[in-house]
Amino acid sequence: MKKILVIGSTNTDMVVKTDHLPAPGETILGGEFLMNPGGKGANQAVAAARLGGRVCFVSKTGSDIFGKQAIQNFENEGIDITYLLTDNKKPSGVALITVDKKAENCIVVAPGANMNLTEPDVGAALLKIKKSEIVLLQLEIPISTVEYAARIASEKKACVILNPAPATELSAGLLKCINIITPNETEAELLTGIKVTNENSAKKAALVLREKGVEIIIITRGSEGSFIYSDSVCKQIPAPKVKAIDTTAAGDTFNGALCVAIANDFDIEKAVDFANKAASVSVTRLGAQSSAPYKNEILS
Repeated sequence: MKKILVIGSTNTDMVVKTDHLPAPGETILGGEFLMNPGGKGANQAVAAARLGGRVCFVSKTGSDIFGKQAIQNFENEGIDITYLLTDNKKPSGVALITVDKKAENCIVVAPGANMNLTEPDVGAALLKIKKSEIVLLQLEIPISTVEYAARIASEKKACVILNPAPATELSAGLLKCINIITPNETEAELLTGIKVTNENSAKKAALVLREKGVEIIIITRGSEGSFIYSDSVCKQIPAPKVKAIDTTAAGDTFNGALCVAIANDFDIEKAVDFANKAASVSVTRLGAQSSAPYKNEILS
């Protein structure tokens, strides 16, 4: 199986489950509180590891209790953290999350040490990457670090996957280094200017990204599944129907699962179907990393 190198953020998620999301100035009483490990990079690394992937995670924590807990968690999940660094000046990242009864959420992140993950910090890990291995990136670390990692991985002929979240504009140079991009509908609209509401609009948005140099575009569409566009595939892959209670990290689970499927040489349609199933399991549970399924749950 090919190695998966995940470069990204690690946070501690502080979650409150409420009846509805608060309006500006509104205070809501009641609700269940949970504190879980999170961060897009960490979530994706854990999801991939639980599904059987050979995962190496590159990140940066603070020298505090949250950072120490994160390191212990990665070790428990069997993730290679040789290149996980500690920042003695910045605190570990924290995310404040509110989840309503419809499983919708709003999130505010204090990135801390994540925004100190620099090009030299990731360089040592990238030197070990081999042709056709997988590098997974997101956008909760400095964009300059993402661009550097994508460029080096692309030069080494690795498969570069970008989950463009949180949503932001991306440079033409970065997009040309990406083999697979996995925006959700909101992110696809920001990147292309096309509002994605159905398969037809998803195809139009995907065409824009294809023209910018991305080989494979996968637009995740929540309960509708995922839309794939490449030179050989143009279709919607439906997701299993489930009762969602928390959509936090569903996209992260999708991306981790996608990497595992590709590492096992699944074709892109089967890889996306596998990722859809993993994400569908995750939304039936509370939390970020805690909701990521294991391989036997997907196979069953």
